[in-house]
Amino acid sequence: MKLITLISDLMMPLVIVYILAFGYSRRIDVYEAFIEGAKEGFTTVFDIMPTLIGLMMSVGILRASGALEMMIRLVEPLADRLGFPAEALPLTLMRLVSSSASTGILLDIFDTYGPDSFIGRFVSVMMSCTETVLYTMSVYFMSVRITKTRYTLAGALVANAAGIISALVISRYIWG
Repeated sequence: MKLITLISDLMMPLVIVYILAFGYSRRIDVYEAFIEGAKEGFTTVFDIMPTLIGLMMSVGILRASGALEMMIRLVEPLADRLGFPAEALPLTLMRLVSSSASTGILLDIFDTYGPDSFIGRFVSVMMSCTETVLYTMSVYFMSVRITKTRYTLAGALVANAAGIISALVISRYIWG
């Protein structure tokens, strides 16, 4: 175990030394390459900023307006019939849109039910099995200027549904 901890502690410094040594061996001005990459990063952030602001505003409006609660009340009877914990519905819906909002909901669930409860463990597994589809699509597609997404949204939603179902099945199998 100590060896794994040592390797873990040394991993980032070794990667940095490797990058510097590789650049030096190829006669690359590593500092100048870093500065150029940082400039490109700022340009990308500037280009996607309107999309990020729009997503953050929509999440705030969705939560503050009560629309999220209304959607949960509509879906709750079906979730009960399928054996899906109603407590996880807000997280399930918000996870599609915002990682930070879903993390906030996750922490609320931990505060209410505890991280070692079935619901706490289930939402932990679910967070690991799902993605913020709308956020990811908007940010990545905007940064490289993709306008025709074709089947990306449908595929991502199916993958998220598979992750949610898998998380529920695995959690029920392991923690009952």
